[in-house]
Amino acid sequence: MKKNAGTVDRALRIVAGIVILNLFFVLDDSYRWWALIGLVPLSTGLAGWCPAYLPFGIHTCGLKKRSGQPNA
Repeated sequence: MKKNAGTVDRALRIVAGIVILNLFFVLDDSYRWWALIGLVPLSTGLAGWCPAYLPFGIHTCGLKKRSGQPNA
């Protein structure tokens, strides 16, 4: 599993996941369980890999240097 989420993307996902999970304590009983959807951005942010990016070939992580090229 190659990482396809960059640093900023991962940080935003982690923050969004935590915020959404905190809604669990704020929402009424009938809507409270919807806050568990925050586990998705939190887990993808911590893993650095987003399965939704695969079909589209999206990579938000920076370009890596190719081996064999001199450092400039």
